[in-house]
Amino acid sequence: MDWFKRKKNSLQPAQKKDMPDGLWIKCDSCAEIIYRKELEKKYYVCPKCDHHFRIGYETYIDILCDEGSFKEFNKNLLSDDPLEFKDSKRYSEKYKATVKKTGLNEAVITGSATVDKQPVIMAIMDFRFLGGSMGSVVGEKISRAADKALELKQPLIILSSSGGARMHEGILSLMQLAKTSAKLARLARHNVPYISILTNPTTGGTTASYAMLGDVHIAEPGALIGFAGPRVIKQTIGQDLPPGFQRSEFVLDHGFIDFIAHRHELKRRLSHVIQFFLHQNEAS
Repeated sequence: MDWFKRKKNSLQPAQKKDMPDGLWIKCDSCAEIIYRKELEKKYYVCPKCDHHFRIGYETYIDILCDEGSFKEFNKNLLSDDPLEFKDSKRYSEKYKATVKKTGLNEAVITGSATVDKQPVIMAIMDFRFLGGSMGSVVGEKISRAADKALELKQPLIILSSSGGARMHEGILSLMQLAKTSAKLARLARHNVPYISILTNPTTGGTTASYAMLGDVHIAEPGALIGFAGPRVIKQTIGQDLPPGFQRSEFVLDHGFIDFIAHRHELKRRLSHVIQFFLHQNEAS
């Protein structure tokens, strides 16, 4: 009788199938588990709660620019280590490691593009590169982008995603606040529009300079926008902060930005703003 005999291989555990990493992403806001491919199709906006995930410059180019229109310039500018800064490790080593990890040379990418066939000059910051910090090269690239916008009389668009000035470059990073602000003042004198887009986060020296000097300020929903962080402010004033403090919606209510644009609507809203300025210039 073979009824109760078992085959030896039937007791062996089934072979484990390898599951590629990163197929699913957990939403930071609602904890929903989302299939990465679906999230990519939605430009990394949570389908359940509308949370806007932090994204890189490549995705913003896809969102904002006409297909194939973005042409990068000043790509090969690289930061130096004039202060020979060192904390846990040398700044020069950390910089090289970041370049290798991200494939970027700096925390901002500049270039020319079209938005609904309207020519513009763009500077897009990327938080993956040392927290989007503003060092000497970031300031130089943004300054050159402003010069190009003035030369061509094309609107300048800066998309900010930054933790602030780069501490590794000390006073040299702080000098970029004045440098970029002066360049933007030249655009204003010559009626060249500058549109500032604020994403999560936009803080520190970036907020204290070019991010808040636009003719129009557009923010993504829920973006952290401020100079010092909420924790520092709370410790300084010794008081609890109001709900949503320094988020886009709070900042809008207090008059620091002009409007909030959902990522799916960002290109359309940006295009309308560009058209407005072009019509204004034509009328004048």
